[in-house]
Amino acid sequence: MSLKPVATGAVPTYIQVMDAVNETASSFEEILTDFELLDDWEDRYRYVIELGKALPDLADEKKTSANKVMGCASQVWLVTHTDGNPDNPMMTFEGDSDAHIVRGLVAIVLATYSGKTASEIAALDAFETFAKIGLVENLSAQRSNGLRSMVNRIREEARVRAAA
Repeated sequence: MSLKPVATGAVPTYIQVMDAVNETASSFEEILTDFELLDDWEDRYRYVIELGKALPDLADEKKTSANKVMGCASQVWLVTHTDGNPDNPMMTFEGDSDAHIVRGLVAIVLATYSGKTASEIAALDAFETFAKIGLVENLSAQRSNGLRSMVNRIREEARVRAAA
């Protein structure tokens, strides 16, 4: 979803970022780059919400208690898929939330971890990266705890599958 080039030295506008969001699903690196280009936190929040709007809806039958993430103030569901490799499976995730900004956080978490092997996921603490870009400190304590719960759940599932 990379941003289209703008004049040298120019910072892309919120509209340019949103046009890029709507074109394709984002990789974490693209999200990180776009996020860093937005100076204003209000624009960054809008960007997170737009990422959530672009996230495919999770089917109602997948919104089960087994898929629900505990520790989130909003309702959050994560579904894990593996490629069947018993030693170190490739893992992908689906997710959803009933809150707009949390849905955007789900999209960021999925972009961070989906498509990696269980051992890669277990070793990757995305929360550190989220903190570096200021995402954690600019969320409410409840949202930050929910984000940590999502990351911990995915990493724990990966640890179990990598150890199997």
